[in-house]
Amino acid sequence: MNNIKAGPDMILQEAAGARLAEATVAAAAKIAPGKLRAFNRGRRPVARARQRAMYLAHVAFGLSLTRVGACFGRDRTTVRHACALVEDSRDDPGTEFGLNALEAALLAASASLSAHPREIL
Repeated sequence: MNNIKAGPDMILQEAAGARLAEATVAAAAKIAPGKLRAFNRGRRPVARARQRAMYLAHVAFGLSLTRVGACFGRDRTTVRHACALVEDSRDDPGTEFGLNALEAALLAASASLSAHPREIL
């Protein structure tokens, strides 16, 4: 993202990307999406799923660390830490494969939604 202030439509689009990442990771991890936005850290599987969702929101949709933090109720330094942990975990081939699959699914879903916008009733 550039340094130009985002308008309301851009903010909604970015929040939608973060929610899409959150829902996708939560479904893959079999965790309720609301747990990823909980105020507390939660158990290790929840914290890891949240870290992956924040990472994917940043990488797949290009959201700034500050914007990702706002979408997940976290500070940008927490998002930076999460992204570093997830990036380090990509050394494992299984994790790399899973993250690539999730990122591809997010990009495909985003492209599909952009190509076929629906009217809001």
